[in-house]
Amino acid sequence: MSRQDGRRAAGPLNPVGAFVAAAVILLEVTWLFAALPGAALVSDLGAMLVAGWATTACVGVARRHPAPLRRFWTLLALTMALAALGRAIWTVQRLVGGGLPHTPAVGVVFTAGILTGTAALLSSPSAPRTVVGRARTLLDGVIVALALVPMGWVLVFRGVAAAELADPARTLGLLFPMFDLMQLTILVAVSGPARPIWRPMSILAASLTLRVVADVVYVSLVARADYTAGHPIDLCWPLSYLLIGLATRRPPPPDCDGTDDTAESPLPPWWRVALPYLPVGGAIIAVVLARRPTGQTPQLVFVTMMVLLAALALRQGLAANENLRLVVRLRRLAYGDQLTGLPNRLLFSRRLRLALREGPPVAVLLLDLDGFKQVNDRFGHATGDTLLTGLAARMRAAVDGDGTIARLGGDEFAVLVDGDRPVSPERLAERLLDALRPSEGEEDVGVHPSASIGIAEYGPQHASHSDLLRDADIAMYAAKAAGKSAYRTCTPALRESAVSRAELIADLRRAVDEEQLHLEFQPIVDLGTGAVRSAEALVRWRHPRLGMLPPAKFLPLAEETGLILPIDRWVIHQACRAAATWRGRVPEATVAVNIAAAHLRRPDLIATVTAATSAAGLAPRALTLELTESALIEGTDAVLERLHQLRELGIRIAIDDFGTGYSSLSYLHRIPATELKIDRSFVSRLGADDRAYATVEMVTRLAGAFDLAVVAEGVETERQHDAVAAIGCPRGQGYLYGRPDGAAMVGQDRA
Repeated sequence: MSRQDGRRAAGPLNPVGAFVAAAVILLEVTWLFAALPGAALVSDLGAMLVAGWATTACVGVARRHPAPLRRFWTLLALTMALAALGRAIWTVQRLVGGGLPHTPAVGVVFTAGILTGTAALLSSPSAPRTVVGRARTLLDGVIVALALVPMGWVLVFRGVAAAELADPARTLGLLFPMFDLMQLTILVAVSGPARPIWRPMSILAASLTLRVVADVVYVSLVARADYTAGHPIDLCWPLSYLLIGLATRRPPPPDCDGTDDTAESPLPPWWRVALPYLPVGGAIIAVVLARRPTGQTPQLVFVTMMVLLAALALRQGLAANENLRLVVRLRRLAYGDQLTGLPNRLLFSRRLRLALREGPPVAVLLLDLDGFKQVNDRFGHATGDTLLTGLAARMRAAVDGDGTIARLGGDEFAVLVDGDRPVSPERLAERLLDALRPSEGEEDVGVHPSASIGIAEYGPQHASHSDLLRDADIAMYAAKAAGKSAYRTCTPALRESAVSRAELIADLRRAVDEEQLHLEFQPIVDLGTGAVRSAEALVRWRHPRLGMLPPAKFLPLAEETGLILPIDRWVIHQACRAAATWRGRVPEATVAVNIAAAHLRRPDLIATVTAATSAAGLAPRALTLELTESALIEGTDAVLERLHQLRELGIRIAIDDFGTGYSSLSYLHRIPATELKIDRSFVSRLGADDRAYATVEMVTRLAGAFDLAVVAEGVETERQHDAVAAIGCPRGQGYLYGRPDGAAMVGQDRA
């Protein structure tokens, strides 16, 4: 359906027909209550005219509404047409034969209308979409209708002569209230809590309620021989048709295309579950009350109860079938990964426990995709999910029945190898790595991540399945440390190293609070004068058991665990205090502090820096924050805005290890840097590598073009000092000028 068709479907229909139908009913009301002559004919003609208009309205809206609703409105149109036809036959036979024409022809037409109306309800937008669901809903209505037959017998039919009930057409007419209640039950069932109620369904419910009232009163009057054609109760039928016509004026639901299957249906209320069973108790009591003095149960009641029992049995059978399907689905949801179709962590753990009970050989391969986070960040989670699905299929094919592969969560997978497998875990790991390598023509940067695999084989040191998984995890991290796209098998040495690493992390959590950290300062020398006017703060850890640890021993762990944030804050505060004391004797002294990428991404960085300078009484221009090029390249617009705010405060910004990143030149136009620090890898080759000399010279000239200060890092020999001085680099830093020390050399000159 085009967008224009959708607008026509949602717009109001021509109201002229509705006004005419309402005028017909108003005329009929006036005629009947005024007891004017020909009331019976006016009643019949009014019902036919309104039913005919409702038919036309349903046909019109069926053409305008989307395809999924056409069947619903077409069946309602057919129902209204049958109502008009049945009323016409009723009128003709009444005029010809006199009396109430409870004939087979009238019964067949009205019964056909009940069938088409029921089919319309079962094809409504909120009705069940499966055959089993629709059959269950239909049975709910049938059970309620059948259960009300014995109650109707006690309340109404008991006074009807047996000879009259022997006439099938008359008996069918007396059962119409039960059919109405069946439809009303179905409507209530399909308008349950699965989604917001579509407004036409509420209007149809009102229409059906009117029909129930009309048919019940009609049957009661007929049973007492008090009904005559043209009775005021006749107004209820055209009113019910009018409501159906008015229902066509409501727009279609927004998800009427049937494609919105993502919303989770809420649990039905208790009354919805008990709906088909509630009237059964009343039916049983009615059967007892309906027994004749002779002890016999009326034939109609007996047959109805037999059919009711059959319907209940069939309903229970459908419920049992749905319960079995639900159990299967719940098992699939509980033990399967919904994205990849692989077993999930729960099922993998169960199978691993079972394998351990059966005894060795048992091995676990733990896989973690390398660089998958970058895929999500760069291309979005939808692309990441597609990639995961494809990689899972590759890994499943690589395992090929030699193990059980599962997705534990995120980008982590595991393979269980148990029993007498012909393939060793190491060979299986090689097959998995081969399967994950991009084939010819596929992009392998950021789209097809490799994997790091850890292998753990069951042994006496594994008291439980968690111990085996822990060892596989240890081996997997060793594979990542080895350069990724590799596998490692857990060994006692790896296990011991992991234990030491965990202990070191635990100790690091206490290092700041227990004042175990220590700052040392490496001087930065003015190469023209030899004066030391600045120093870089370098953190050390006085470990109570391992002694003084350099940054390389613990800062990577701190960044991995998030402990780098409190360490950075401590370093900034201590460095500002130290610089404030230097400026007492050297007013132009400054201090440089390294900032981790994680801290750069935090919005409280500015508050941390300003609090540190204020507490120390240090001018902001005396503090330089050193940021690695890689951290800046990964920065977002928010990070760049934060750097601009720092510069506005007067804080200086240095790009550390310059020349080792990927987008140095482009970022120089965006980053508000004040200083470049040439990486030591270039300085160390000065005098032995002409390209290194050209690189340092180029960076120095580039910095001059951008009005940036330059510091050459890693100057360790006089030859390197002479080279950077000859190039024109204004400042240098390295062991030649002084090693990191607790007492800064700021204010001194190089000897």
